[in-house]
Amino acid sequence: MNIKAKEQYWRYSLIFLVLGLGTLLVINLFSLMGGVLGAFAIYTIQRNQMIFLTENKKFQKGTTAMILVVEAILCFLVPLSLMIWFLITKLQNLDMNTEQVINSINNVSQWIHNQTGYELMSKENISYIASLIPDIGQSLMGSINNFIINAMIMVFVLYYMLKGGKNMEQYIYELLPFSEHNKRKIRHEINRIVKSNSLGIPLLAIIQGGVAIAGYYLFNAPYPLLFGLLTCFATIIPIVGTMIVWLPLSIYMAVSSDWGNAIWLAAYGVIVISSSDNLIRFILQKQMADAHPLITVFGVIIGLSLFGFMGIVFGPLLLSMFVLCVDIFKEQYLKDM
Repeated sequence: MNIKAKEQYWRYSLIFLVLGLGTLLVINLFSLMGGVLGAFAIYTIQRNQMIFLTENKKFQKGTTAMILVVEAILCFLVPLSLMIWFLITKLQNLDMNTEQVINSINNVSQWIHNQTGYELMSKENISYIASLIPDIGQSLMGSINNFIINAMIMVFVLYYMLKGGKNMEQYIYELLPFSEHNKRKIRHEINRIVKSNSLGIPLLAIIQGGVAIAGYYLFNAPYPLLFGLLTCFATIIPIVGTMIVWLPLSIYMAVSSDWGNAIWLAAYGVIVISSSDNLIRFILQKQMADAHPLITVFGVIIGLSLFGFMGIVFGPLLLSMFVLCVDIFKEQYLKDM
Protein backbone atom coordinates (compact mmCIF):
# COMPACT_ATOMS: atom_id res chain seq x y z
CA MET A 1 0.00 0.00 0.00
CA ASN A 2 1.56 3.29 -1.12
CA ILE A 3 1.57 6.52 0.90
CA LYS A 4 -1.37 8.07 -1.01
CA ALA A 5 -3.53 4.97 -0.47
CA LYS A 6 -2.64 5.01 3.24
CA GLU A 7 -3.62 8.67 3.55
CA GLN A 8 -6.99 7.98 1.89
CA TYR A 9 -7.53 4.99 4.18
CA TRP A 10 -6.74 7.09 7.26
CA ARG A 11 -8.92 9.95 6.05
CA TYR A 12 -12.01 7.83 5.35
CA SER A 13 -11.50 5.79 8.50
CA LEU A 14 -11.37 9.00 10.54
CA ILE A 15 -14.51 10.32 8.80
CA PHE A 16 -16.28 7.04 9.55
CA LEU A 17 -15.24 7.18 13.23
CA VAL A 18 -16.29 10.82 13.61
CA LEU A 19 -19.71 10.20 11.98
CA GLY A 20 -20.28 6.95 13.85
CA LEU A 21 -19.33 8.28 17.28
CA GLY A 22 -21.16 11.55 16.62
CA THR A 23 -24.36 9.70 15.68
CA LEU A 24 -24.07 7.49 18.77
CA LEU A 25 -23.60 10.50 21.05
CA VAL A 26 -26.50 12.43 19.50
CA ILE A 27 -28.87 9.45 19.81
CA ASN A 28 -28.02 8.86 23.47
CA LEU A 29 -27.90 12.53 24.49
CA PHE A 30 -30.85 13.75 22.42
CA SER A 31 -33.09 14.02 25.50
CA LEU A 32 -30.64 16.62 26.87
CA MET A 33 -30.57 18.61 23.64
CA GLY A 34 -33.07 21.12 25.02
CA GLY A 35 -30.60 22.18 27.71
CA VAL A 36 -27.72 22.49 25.23
CA LEU A 37 -29.82 24.51 22.78
CA GLY A 38 -31.11 26.69 25.62
CA ALA A 39 -27.52 27.40 26.66
CA PHE A 40 -26.64 28.33 23.08
CA ALA A 41 -29.64 30.67 22.80
CA ILE A 42 -28.76 32.49 26.03
CA TYR A 43 -25.08 32.59 25.05
CA THR A 44 -26.07 34.34 21.82
CA ILE A 45 -27.94 36.98 23.84
CA GLN A 46 -25.20 37.42 26.47
CA ARG A 47 -22.21 37.24 24.10
CA ASN A 48 -21.78 41.00 23.77
CA GLN A 49 -21.98 41.43 27.55
CA MET A 50 -19.23 38.84 27.98
CA ILE A 51 -16.98 40.57 25.45
CA PHE A 52 -17.59 44.01 26.98
CA LEU A 53 -16.82 42.90 30.55
CA THR A 54 -13.76 40.80 29.73
CA GLU A 55 -12.15 42.93 27.01
CA ASN A 56 -13.20 46.48 27.96
CA LYS A 57 -13.50 46.17 31.73
CA LYS A 58 -10.77 43.48 32.06
CA PHE A 59 -12.85 41.17 34.26
CA GLN A 60 -11.69 37.57 34.70
CA LYS A 61 -13.42 35.19 32.29
CA GLY A 62 -14.44 32.69 34.99
CA THR A 63 -15.89 35.38 37.25
CA THR A 64 -17.72 37.08 34.38
CA ALA A 65 -19.14 33.79 33.14
CA MET A 66 -20.45 33.03 36.65
CA ILE A 67 -22.06 36.49 36.91
CA LEU A 68 -23.79 36.05 33.55
CA VAL A 69 -24.98 32.54 34.49
CA VAL A 70 -26.59 33.99 37.63
CA GLU A 71 -28.16 36.68 35.44
CA ALA A 72 -29.55 33.99 33.12
CA ILE A 73 -30.96 32.06 36.07
CA LEU A 74 -32.67 35.14 37.51
CA CYS A 75 -33.99 36.43 34.16
CA PHE A 76 -34.96 33.15 32.48
CA LEU A 77 -35.07 30.10 34.73
CA VAL A 78 -36.60 31.67 37.85
CA PRO A 79 -39.57 33.33 36.06
CA LEU A 80 -40.21 30.19 33.98
CA SER A 81 -39.99 27.94 37.05
CA LEU A 82 -42.40 30.19 38.98
CA MET A 83 -44.86 30.09 36.07
CA ILE A 84 -44.69 26.29 35.94
CA TRP A 85 -45.04 26.03 39.73
CA PHE A 86 -48.08 28.36 39.68
CA LEU A 87 -49.62 26.38 36.82
CA ILE A 88 -49.18 23.01 38.54
CA THR A 89 -50.44 24.34 41.88
CA LYS A 90 -53.57 25.81 40.31
CA LEU A 91 -54.25 22.67 38.27
CA GLN A 92 -53.93 20.50 41.39
CA ASN A 93 -56.39 22.72 43.27
CA LEU A 94 -58.76 23.12 40.35
CA ASP A 95 -62.33 22.73 41.61
CA MET A 96 -64.99 22.89 38.94
CA ASN A 97 -68.62 21.86 39.26
CA THR A 98 -68.14 18.58 37.44
CA GLU A 99 -71.67 17.32 38.14
CA GLN A 100 -73.21 20.38 36.52
CA VAL A 101 -70.84 20.11 33.57
CA ILE A 102 -71.59 16.40 33.08
CA ASN A 103 -75.34 17.07 33.22
CA SER A 104 -74.98 19.85 30.65
CA ILE A 105 -72.85 17.62 28.41
CA ASN A 106 -75.41 14.84 28.73
CA ASN A 107 -78.14 17.26 27.62
CA VAL A 108 -76.06 18.34 24.63
CA SER A 109 -75.21 14.70 23.90
CA GLN A 110 -78.87 13.74 24.01
CA TRP A 111 -79.74 16.57 21.59
CA ILE A 112 -76.98 15.44 19.20
CA HIS A 113 -78.20 11.86 19.48
CA ASN A 114 -81.76 12.91 18.63
CA GLN A 115 -80.56 14.92 15.63
CA THR A 116 -77.86 12.63 14.23
CA GLY A 117 -78.21 9.27 15.92
CA TYR A 118 -74.64 9.49 17.24
CA GLU A 119 -74.20 8.90 20.96
CA LEU A 120 -71.50 11.34 22.06
CA MET A 121 -71.28 10.21 25.69
CA SER A 122 -71.27 6.47 25.13
CA LYS A 123 -69.65 4.18 27.69
CA GLU A 124 -66.79 3.59 25.28
CA ASN A 125 -66.11 7.33 24.93
CA ILE A 126 -66.25 7.90 28.69
CA SER A 127 -63.92 4.94 29.32
CA TYR A 128 -61.50 6.22 26.71
CA ILE A 129 -61.43 9.73 28.23
CA ALA A 130 -60.97 8.27 31.72
CA SER A 131 -58.07 6.13 30.49
CA LEU A 132 -56.28 9.26 29.25
CA ILE A 133 -56.19 10.95 32.67
CA PRO A 134 -53.36 8.81 34.18
CA ASP A 135 -51.37 9.22 30.97
CA ILE A 136 -51.76 13.00 31.13
CA GLY A 137 -50.56 13.02 34.74
CA GLN A 138 -47.55 10.83 33.95
CA SER A 139 -46.70 12.97 30.92
CA LEU A 140 -46.90 16.13 33.04
CA MET A 141 -44.60 14.69 35.72
CA GLY A 142 -42.20 13.44 33.06
CA SER A 143 -42.12 16.90 31.48
CA ILE A 144 -41.34 18.51 34.85
CA ASN A 145 -38.49 16.07 35.51
CA ASN A 146 -37.16 16.65 31.99
CA PHE A 147 -37.35 20.43 32.51
CA ILE A 148 -35.33 20.22 35.75
CA ILE A 149 -32.63 18.05 34.17
CA ASN A 150 -32.36 20.24 31.07
CA ALA A 151 -32.24 23.39 33.22
CA MET A 152 -29.25 21.98 35.11
CA ILE A 153 -27.58 21.00 31.82
CA MET A 154 -28.26 24.48 30.44
CA VAL A 155 -26.58 26.22 33.39
CA PHE A 156 -23.56 23.90 33.23
CA VAL A 157 -23.08 24.21 29.45
CA LEU A 158 -23.74 27.98 29.45
CA TYR A 159 -20.92 28.59 31.92
CA TYR A 160 -18.36 26.84 29.70
CA MET A 161 -19.75 28.42 26.53
CA LEU A 162 -19.29 31.87 28.06
CA LYS A 163 -15.86 31.02 29.40
CA GLY A 164 -14.76 29.51 26.09
CA GLY A 165 -16.18 32.44 24.16
CA LYS A 166 -14.28 33.38 21.03
CA ASN A 167 -12.10 30.25 21.08
CA MET A 168 -15.22 28.08 20.85
CA GLU A 169 -16.65 30.27 18.09
CA GLN A 170 -13.39 30.19 16.11
CA TYR A 171 -13.17 26.40 16.40
CA ILE A 172 -16.70 25.94 15.05
CA TYR A 173 -16.17 28.66 12.45
CA GLU A 174 -13.12 26.84 11.02
CA LEU A 175 -15.08 23.58 10.74
CA LEU A 176 -17.83 25.06 8.56
CA PRO A 177 -17.45 23.79 4.97
CA PHE A 178 -18.08 27.20 3.35
CA SER A 179 -16.20 30.16 1.96
CA GLU A 180 -15.51 33.14 4.22
CA HIS A 181 -18.36 35.09 2.63
CA ASN A 182 -20.86 32.28 3.21
CA LYS A 183 -19.58 31.69 6.74
CA ARG A 184 -20.36 35.33 7.57
CA LYS A 185 -23.85 34.94 6.08
CA ILE A 186 -24.52 31.85 8.16
CA ARG A 187 -23.23 33.47 11.37
CA HIS A 188 -25.40 36.52 10.73
CA GLU A 189 -28.46 34.33 10.07
CA ILE A 190 -27.93 32.31 13.25
CA ASN A 191 -27.57 35.43 15.42
CA ARG A 192 -30.59 37.04 13.78
CA ILE A 193 -32.97 34.09 14.15
CA VAL A 194 -31.87 33.05 17.65
CA LYS A 195 -32.11 36.58 19.08
CA SER A 196 -35.42 37.18 17.33
CA ASN A 197 -37.11 34.05 18.64
CA SER A 198 -35.46 34.09 22.08
CA LEU A 199 -36.69 37.62 22.75
CA GLY A 200 -39.70 37.94 20.45
CA ILE A 201 -41.62 34.80 21.44
CA PRO A 202 -41.56 35.47 25.22
CA LEU A 203 -42.60 39.07 24.48
CA LEU A 204 -45.47 37.75 22.34
CA ALA A 205 -46.52 35.35 25.12
CA ILE A 206 -46.59 38.17 27.70
CA ILE A 207 -48.66 40.43 25.44
CA GLN A 208 -51.09 37.66 24.51
CA GLY A 209 -51.42 36.53 28.10
CA GLY A 210 -52.26 40.07 29.17
CA VAL A 211 -54.85 40.47 26.42
CA ALA A 212 -56.41 37.12 27.29
CA ILE A 213 -56.49 37.77 31.06
CA ALA A 214 -58.32 41.05 30.42
CA GLY A 215 -60.98 39.17 28.46
CA TYR A 216 -61.27 36.40 31.04
CA TYR A 217 -61.88 38.93 33.82
CA LEU A 218 -64.22 40.99 31.65
CA PHE A 219 -66.47 38.03 30.81
CA ASN A 220 -66.31 36.38 34.23
CA ALA A 221 -64.36 33.28 33.17
CA PRO A 222 -63.31 30.89 35.96
CA TYR A 223 -59.67 31.02 37.11
CA PRO A 224 -58.66 33.92 34.83
CA LEU A 225 -55.02 33.94 35.95
CA LEU A 226 -54.66 30.20 35.38
CA PHE A 227 -56.17 30.29 31.92
CA GLY A 228 -54.23 33.47 31.15
CA LEU A 229 -51.00 31.61 31.93
CA LEU A 230 -52.11 28.67 29.79
CA THR A 231 -52.78 31.17 27.00
CA CYS A 232 -49.19 32.43 27.36
CA PHE A 233 -47.85 28.91 26.79
CA ALA A 234 -50.33 28.29 23.97
CA THR A 235 -48.82 31.10 21.90
CA ILE A 236 -45.92 28.82 20.95
CA ILE A 237 -48.27 26.43 19.14
CA PRO A 238 -48.50 27.36 15.44
CA ILE A 239 -51.77 27.99 13.57
CA VAL A 240 -54.22 27.14 16.41
CA GLY A 241 -52.25 29.01 19.10
CA THR A 242 -54.35 30.56 21.85
CA MET A 243 -57.58 29.08 20.49
CA ILE A 244 -56.83 25.81 22.28
CA VAL A 245 -57.40 27.67 25.56
CA TRP A 246 -60.17 30.23 25.06
CA LEU A 247 -62.37 28.00 22.86
CA PRO A 248 -62.66 25.07 25.34
CA LEU A 249 -63.11 27.64 28.11
CA SER A 250 -65.99 29.24 26.20
CA ILE A 251 -67.55 25.80 25.67
CA TYR A 252 -67.17 25.00 29.37
CA MET A 253 -68.91 28.26 30.31
CA ALA A 254 -71.69 27.47 27.82
CA VAL A 255 -72.34 23.97 29.18
CA SER A 256 -72.24 25.52 32.68
CA SER A 257 -75.29 27.60 31.60
CA ASP A 258 -73.37 30.89 31.39
CA TRP A 259 -74.32 31.34 27.74
CA GLY A 260 -74.06 35.13 27.63
CA ASN A 261 -70.47 35.37 28.83
CA ALA A 262 -69.54 32.25 26.84
CA ILE A 263 -70.69 33.84 23.57
CA TRP A 264 -68.98 37.13 24.37
CA LEU A 265 -65.74 35.36 25.33
CA ALA A 266 -65.80 33.32 22.11
CA ALA A 267 -66.31 36.53 20.10
CA TYR A 268 -63.51 38.24 22.05
CA GLY A 269 -61.28 35.25 21.36
CA VAL A 270 -61.90 35.38 17.61
CA ILE A 271 -61.80 39.16 17.17
CA VAL A 272 -59.23 40.25 19.75
CA ILE A 273 -57.08 37.37 21.04
CA SER A 274 -56.54 35.38 17.83
CA SER A 275 -56.33 38.41 15.56
CA SER A 276 -53.80 40.15 17.80
CA ASP A 277 -51.90 36.85 18.14
CA ASN A 278 -51.35 36.57 14.39
CA LEU A 279 -50.73 40.31 13.97
CA ILE A 280 -48.22 40.69 16.82
CA ARG A 281 -46.45 37.43 15.91
CA PHE A 282 -45.73 38.45 12.34
CA ILE A 283 -44.92 42.09 13.26
CA LEU A 284 -42.33 40.92 15.79
CA GLN A 285 -40.84 38.42 13.36
CA LYS A 286 -40.72 41.05 10.62
CA GLN A 287 -39.13 43.69 12.84
CA MET A 288 -36.65 41.44 14.62
CA ALA A 289 -35.73 38.83 12.00
CA ASP A 290 -37.61 39.61 8.79
CA ALA A 291 -38.44 35.91 8.60
CA HIS A 292 -41.01 34.62 6.16
CA PRO A 293 -44.23 33.61 7.99
CA LEU A 294 -44.09 30.10 6.50
CA ILE A 295 -40.58 29.58 7.90
CA THR A 296 -41.82 30.66 11.32
CA VAL A 297 -44.94 28.47 11.29
CA PHE A 298 -43.43 25.29 9.84
CA GLY A 299 -40.17 25.85 11.72
CA VAL A 300 -41.99 25.85 15.06
CA ILE A 301 -43.97 22.72 14.07
CA ILE A 302 -40.74 20.90 13.17
CA GLY A 303 -38.84 22.28 16.16
CA LEU A 304 -41.42 21.31 18.79
CA SER A 305 -41.41 17.70 17.61
CA LEU A 306 -37.60 17.56 17.56
CA PHE A 307 -36.43 19.68 20.48
CA GLY A 308 -39.48 20.25 22.68
CA PHE A 309 -39.86 23.73 24.17
CA MET A 310 -36.60 25.00 22.66
CA GLY A 311 -37.96 24.09 19.23
CA ILE A 312 -39.74 27.45 19.12
CA VAL A 313 -36.27 29.00 18.71
CA PHE A 314 -34.33 26.34 16.82
CA GLY A 315 -37.07 24.99 14.55
CA PRO A 316 -37.22 28.21 12.49
CA LEU A 317 -33.42 28.38 12.65
CA LEU A 318 -33.13 24.84 11.27
CA LEU A 319 -35.50 25.63 8.42
CA SER A 320 -33.74 28.95 7.72
CA MET A 321 -30.37 27.17 7.60
CA PHE A 322 -31.78 24.66 5.11
CA VAL A 323 -33.05 27.45 2.85
CA LEU A 324 -29.74 29.33 3.19
CA CYS A 325 -27.69 26.21 2.31
CA VAL A 326 -29.85 25.65 -0.77
CA ASP A 327 -29.27 29.27 -1.79
CA ILE A 328 -25.51 28.89 -1.27
CA PHE A 329 -25.47 25.71 -3.36
CA LYS A 330 -27.49 27.39 -6.10
CA GLU A 331 -25.29 30.48 -6.15
CA GLN A 332 -21.98 28.61 -6.02
CA TYR A 333 -22.60 25.56 -8.20
CA LEU A 334 -25.65 26.17 -10.39
CA LYS A 335 -25.25 29.85 -11.25
CA ASP A 336 -23.20 29.32 -14.44
CA MET A 337 -24.91 26.14 -15.62
